[in-house]
Amino acid sequence: MTAANERRIRLVFIFTTTYAAIQAAGGWFSGSLALIADSGHMVSDAAALLLALIAYRVARRPADGTRTYGFHRVRVLAALANGATLLLLVVWIAWEAVQRINAPGEVLAGPMLAVAVVGLLVNVAGAYLLWSGNASDSNLRGALLHVLGDLVGSVGAIAAAIGIMLTGWALLDPLLSVLVAGLVVRSAWTLVSDSLRVLLQATPRGVDATQAETGIRSLPGVAEAGHFHAWTLADETIVATVHVSARPDADPLALPPVVSDWLKGRYGIEHVTVQVDPLGQLVSRGD
Repeated sequence: MTAANERRIRLVFIFTTTYAAIQAAGGWFSGSLALIADSGHMVSDAAALLLALIAYRVARRPADGTRTYGFHRVRVLAALANGATLLLLVVWIAWEAVQRINAPGEVLAGPMLAVAVVGLLVNVAGAYLLWSGNASDSNLRGALLHVLGDLVGSVGAIAAAIGIMLTGWALLDPLLSVLVAGLVVRSAWTLVSDSLRVLLQATPRGVDATQAETGIRSLPGVAEAGHFHAWTLADETIVATVHVSARPDADPLALPPVVSDWLKGRYGIEHVTVQVDPLGQLVSRGD
């Protein structure tokens, strides 16, 4: 089923990328900042689809003697670059929107409407392709959410074009562009913040190091626990290390599986390295 999902995402990526270019050209021709802004939104989604495709490919590449964790962080670096570029695009859209609100320009509502309708059809087709895939695939679910966001943007562009045709109120275009830019900011900032969190090896969301150590100390046979570290390798893959000491009446060799099972059940951490230190030699956190 993974291969079928990869084909679906690849096809939607081609649709999205092609239409983003058409939309940018249509926005330039019609003078619609809203279409240009929405094309930026679609570029962000195309990048997300590309990262999903890379995820499938990278997952198939084995680790080697130099890259023992494989190539997973390449996706994180790509996401960071993508998010930073999109934030710069949002600054430009906002600046241009302010200029057009102060001095509205002519917008060709007919071409704008035609391009927006094509976008709606493309997004409906893409959403259907992804919806029919495996719902348990996180890559597929994420791609579907992006496409649904594009669909909403296309509906907004259609509404603005019809509004301009009926009322001649060109301000609808820059106002919509600001709304679409807000959607881009949200997705771009999420990409940047999540990428930085991974690259800085911050504790994954939902994992508290102090609480984890306290919980480990309460396990049978554990006398001390410290030096707990957890970080995200890529996506939802979490890696953790921890030091423990055994009670005098406990078997030290029995502690690693006990601790690993507890961390897996409590935080969903699959890969845990547990070091057993002699009793009394384990110092507190913060060293």
